[in-house]
Amino acid sequence: MFIDTNTYIGQWPFRSLPTNTVDGLLATLSHYGVEQAWTGSFDGLFHKDVAGANARLVENCAVHDNGILLPFGTVNPTLPRWEEDLRRCAEDHGMKGIRLHSNYHGYTLDDAVFKALLEQATERNLLIQLVVTMEDERMMHPLMRVPHVDVAPLPSLLESLPSARLVLLNAFRGVRGKALDSLAAAKQIYFDIAWLEGIAGIRRIVGQIPMERLVFGSYAPFFYFESSLLKLKESPLTDEELAALQGGNAKALFI
Repeated sequence: MFIDTNTYIGQWPFRSLPTNTVDGLLATLSHYGVEQAWTGSFDGLFHKDVAGANARLVENCAVHDNGILLPFGTVNPTLPRWEEDLRRCAEDHGMKGIRLHSNYHGYTLDDAVFKALLEQATERNLLIQLVVTMEDERMMHPLMRVPHVDVAPLPSLLESLPSARLVLLNAFRGVRGKALDSLAAAKQIYFDIAWLEGIAGIRRIVGQIPMERLVFGSYAPFFYFESSLLKLKESPLTDEELAALQGGNAKALFI
């Protein structure tokens, strides 16, 4: 099963993206044989009406009833009644997970409210995706400078939540060296490959992160889907490793 863990729908406000319509995204995914795409909403970053953004996300995914787009809702714990947004994701929409953008929503990972969100999401058996970076800092609008998420507090936080499951999206732009080693030591943390750069990048990163904790993510339509697909081809991988990256590791997160 080919699973893309990192896609978005909606309008990115700072430039036009290729295939930024639902139909365009689905055409790309279907062309390359993706059977399931975990999909967030760009609206969730910028709209205060998180409930509305999540409802539109679910509607857009459901209108195209081919089972490919799996909605991951936004929760912003700095807003009033964020617990209700979390409840709606789990109960009303039947979502399998949520996608968090702490750098855009103005909280850090050592804030008490983030721990509360982790605890409640874990209680509801939701998979948690945390987006470390949305845009290369060299490309940001000068009035919209958003830093990478500081992920240093995560390993200690997860020690008290042994059943939590967390996927870091777009992590490799802003997390390297000892910081990455610390995250790799936390067995509950998984990483997508969308921002993995360099020749034979997957084979090199396996020296720091076990293969079973890497998942395929394209970050389409912000990135070209083919970019992540090429990473599977230019790294020397066994058939078993390729199957794990293309979907096996991601599927195991829901078991």
